[in-house]
Amino acid sequence: MVDQSRLRPSAARAVVRAAIALILSHGASLALAQRAPVSPDHPWHGLGEARIEADARNFKEPGLNFDQEKTYSLPELIDLAESHNPETRVAWERARAQAAAWGVARSELYPTVAAAALAGVDRDQTYLADRFFRQTIGDFQVALNLNYTILDFGARAGRINAAKAEALAANFAFNDTHRSVIYRVEQAYYQLLNAAGQEEAARANLSNAQAVQQAAEERLNHGLATLPDVLEARSATAQAQYELQAVLGAEEIAYGNLATALGTVPQTAIHVQPLRELTIPSTIDDTVNSAIDRALAQRPDLLQRVVDVQTAKARVQEAHAAYYPSLNFTATPTAQSLYGLQQQFPWGQTAGPAGGMAFSLNWTVFDGGARKNRLAQAEANVHEAEAQIHASRDQIANEVWAAYSDLNTALRQREAATALLEATGRSYDAALESYNYGLRNLLDVTAAQRTLAQARSTDVLARTRVLTTLAALAFRAGDSIQWNGMRPRP
Repeated sequence: MVDQSRLRPSAARAVVRAAIALILSHGASLALAQRAPVSPDHPWHGLGEARIEADARNFKEPGLNFDQEKTYSLPELIDLAESHNPETRVAWERARAQAAAWGVARSELYPTVAAAALAGVDRDQTYLADRFFRQTIGDFQVALNLNYTILDFGARAGRINAAKAEALAANFAFNDTHRSVIYRVEQAYYQLLNAAGQEEAARANLSNAQAVQQAAEERLNHGLATLPDVLEARSATAQAQYELQAVLGAEEIAYGNLATALGTVPQTAIHVQPLRELTIPSTIDDTVNSAIDRALAQRPDLLQRVVDVQTAKARVQEAHAAYYPSLNFTATPTAQSLYGLQQQFPWGQTAGPAGGMAFSLNWTVFDGGARKNRLAQAEANVHEAEAQIHASRDQIANEVWAAYSDLNTALRQREAATALLEATGRSYDAALESYNYGLRNLLDVTAAQRTLAQARSTDVLARTRVLTTLAALAFRAGDSIQWNGMRPRP
């Protein structure tokens, strides 16, 4: 039979050792998780990193589901971006937080009331005559504490006005975020249209190169061409195939850029309205002066600068109020119940209202120039904010001027590209026909083919550049976030 008395001490020691090992291992893990990297020449890896990596893997973004059978237009893509791009939510939450800060500032206009319930027992020895008597006092009370600033000569008003202006600034920043998101979607969309158009041009170029190669090989079979001609035609076909693959890679990147601008993962499949279905404007129905005037009136980043002046002026008001006294009122009504017991006497009890009220007048007589310097600082901030407005206005006017000039240039290039494409197309057809009749050599045909391929690429680029510069002008003028500027979109 096993002696239980001998097992118990050893089992107890084993439990103690296990507990100590657990504590030490836990402490060591904490120490390793919080320790800095050992040396500057190796990456740091620790328990903390593993936990963060697990959290990152478990973090899920809200999904953005696309209809695979639907072809999305630019306004529909913009609506999706405004709803799902995380930057708009970040700006929205900041605006909400600033609105709450405004509410906090306005709460200073009202009194604060705090309630407290207190209970306790106090026992001590009281010396009377020639001996000590033990006494016990129990206390229970419910108290209210009311504080109210009656007069502060505009200090609260300055803080409230500053918070209100900052809330407006956050709203304008929210609008500016939408303006930036819309512009990025437009840029990505037109980049994708350009890449898709370049693919069509590259495939047409490949088809032309294959047609020339076929014609050269047929003429070689009939003894009307030489082997170098066929080799030149094959080289042109291989070059066209190479250029097509480069265009396909650029198109994949453009799809990823558009998906990112919409607020989803790059591998998302999106079907968009093609370039051939869009109307390309040929003229500008606006003047540069009216565009500049609209920009100076509605650009949210400029409006935010104007609000910054209001914020700075409110801080000046608050700084001025520091020169004057503030009058405060305090009231502490209390309902109190006391119980007492003194040695050799029976219990005693009393209850009733208590408390008090007071007015306090606070006035800083001397502060070593702190108020003076705070006021000077606030006034300097006003002048700085006003100067920022002038600088922003000049910059915005120049941005609109440059965007307007780019649009005019793009329209003229579009006309030239159309004429170039028509001329090179006729030149290629004529050269190929003449080659088939033996009137032109293969070098003339391949040269015409390359010129036509370049003209196709230029035509696609010119069309998308008109749309891109038109979107840039709307972005610079602030039209992209205005209802009358959003419908219809090009």
